[in-house]
Amino acid sequence: MQTTAVGTPTGLILGSGDVRLWGMTARERLRRTFARAGVAVVDGPPAAGTVVLALAGWVFDESLIAALVKRPGALLVAEDGTPVAVHVEANRVTEAAAALERGEEPAGLERLSLGDLAYNAALRKREPPVLVRLTPENVRAVEARTFAGSYKGVTDLVTKYWWPRPARIVTRWCAVAGLRPNHVTFIGFLFVLAAFWLFWRGQFGLGLVCAWIMTFLDTVDGKLARVTLTSSAIGNIFDHGIDLVHPPFWWWAWYVGCFGVAVAPDLAGLSLAVILAGYVLQRAEEGVFMRRFGFHIHSWRPFDSFFRLITARRNPNLLILTPAWAIGLPKAGFYLVALWTAISLVVHAVQLAQAFAMPRARVVSWLSL
Repeated sequence: MQTTAVGTPTGLILGSGDVRLWGMTARERLRRTFARAGVAVVDGPPAAGTVVLALAGWVFDESLIAALVKRPGALLVAEDGTPVAVHVEANRVTEAAAALERGEEPAGLERLSLGDLAYNAALRKREPPVLVRLTPENVRAVEARTFAGSYKGVTDLVTKYWWPRPARIVTRWCAVAGLRPNHVTFIGFLFVLAAFWLFWRGQFGLGLVCAWIMTFLDTVDGKLARVTLTSSAIGNIFDHGIDLVHPPFWWWAWYVGCFGVAVAPDLAGLSLAVILAGYVLQRAEEGVFMRRFGFHIHSWRPFDSFFRLITARRNPNLLILTPAWAIGLPKAGFYLVALWTAISLVVHAVQLAQAFAMPRARVVSWLSL
């Protein structure tokens, strides 16, 4: 028997799990899931402590293993009632492993179903987490399911409705080719710089092409990280840092491309100030809400989630600038972005005021109810 620190859960993977998903075997995916939950995978039962056992032939959402790790004495069952994973004391490992491999429930355990674990706070959505037996026949369907499961429930309309199908194809190419999310993020960063330079020079058409490619890659890198379980703290900082910083530089470059480097106290200069200040203040409003209530302002009520689709962020702003350029009115597009930024800033300010006017305990995400 292997020895582990008392009270520290370890993981034990049962079965071969050799069908490949997103360029890796189901067993390797499960090993990564355990690692991301802080669980060391062992080859045999430890002498003491508790053990999380899971069947290698199944695909588990990260949240399921993470929840099971925190619930000693729990049994996880699939939608059809099949027992697929347990968290038991070390002295019950042999008995529990034999029961799982026979498709039977070990006795005396708390039963957890997918419905008990449907809310994903990190992705701001409520849906049953992925838990499915993987076979050679259903690989593509499971890839589609895990990809959909990697999407945030509350995001902008481009990311939510336009990018999913092409992004899934490109994400799979990247996974099979062995590309890591940071590689995709770096390529996207190069397009950020290219779009800035082209906007600055007034070459709006080519700049928009680069900008839209970047927004697409920004979807791919996050999904690649989630479906291959390869996200990291450094990668998150790199990705989110770029996302946070670059939009106001794009809008400033668009201003220079339209009006020149000098900023005058006229309508164009005022519009630039509104766009830049509005972007910073909206982010500040979101941060204040998060700090106070512990979740995103866009997840509070159905209206708040709807408004996230169109609020003055990068992708909705590009949806304003692109047709404006296409009809030869890039300056008008710039003014419209300023107007929409001002409106969005007011909407978020009202949301924040409404939340602070209510008892703190009553401000909860509608997605968690």
